[in-house]
Amino acid sequence: MPPEVSTHQSAEDLRNNDILIWVDGHLRPKAEATVSVYDSGFMLGDGIWEGLRLYDGRWAFLDDHLDRLFEAAKAIDLDIGLDRAGVIAALEDTRRANDMTTDAHARLMITRGVKVRPFQHPSLSQSGPTMVIIMEHSKPSIPRPINLATVPHQRGLPMTQDPKLNSHSKLNCILACIAAQKAGADEALMLDVHGFVNTTNACNFFIVRKGAVWTSTGDYCMNGITRQKVIDVCRADGIPVFERNYSLVDTYGADEAFLTGTFGAQTPVGTIDGRVIGSGQLGPVTTRIRGLYKALVAAA
Repeated sequence: MPPEVSTHQSAEDLRNNDILIWVDGHLRPKAEATVSVYDSGFMLGDGIWEGLRLYDGRWAFLDDHLDRLFEAAKAIDLDIGLDRAGVIAALEDTRRANDMTTDAHARLMITRGVKVRPFQHPSLSQSGPTMVIIMEHSKPSIPRPINLATVPHQRGLPMTQDPKLNSHSKLNCILACIAAQKAGADEALMLDVHGFVNTTNACNFFIVRKGAVWTSTGDYCMNGITRQKVIDVCRADGIPVFERNYSLVDTYGADEAFLTGTFGAQTPVGTIDGRVIGSGQLGPVTTRIRGLYKALVAAA
């Protein structure tokens, strides 16, 4: 079995040993960047987050990420304590403090804050939100296409935990990833509640069949910004693209498959449940989409 890889695997960069991390308005060395054990994010996974990529001095699709952040905050009734300009200022302060210009990744996390007692009720978070920005020098370095295994864990219905929320509550996806690793794969392919192919534990999922790009309906997966940009560039460039229900049978017979996410952009898939997808390597349509996406980032 080939060595395990991850969709978030990056080249080692020793500069990350000395990064400064933004914690509630203060830039702290990595070893000193801590939050309380009473924090609602640590205690209960009560929080939201965004991942952002820095290309040539600019945060890719920043407005889209901020839209999603503030919509999520409103959905969980969380006042993050800053407006859009304040969030951007925090990102830029952290970027400048770490002297980052490109190939950097930021994880912006906001929780309901420190609780007065170690219990669930949100009213126990009385001191305002906790906000952290971890920014690392980060260049994707994935040595081969990703191998997936289908798992029994599902992205569920919105009345349980809406999969569109970028929340700190990731245990369902972590369990899916563990199941895939136990099956000898890198990451998990998750189905929706009707048994159709949906997403992976960490990324959105696409296949290519006879030159057309397919992805799920979007009803049960993260509303990925890179996912939408791929759909947009396909439509703009005349590549047929469909948001539809499709099965594992359709997937096993695909010519190509790839994952999308802010970190890796478009990551090829080699095998699913032991079946080689197409050539098992980066395919021509995925290569074309990579080029279109790169041009979109540069033009944004």
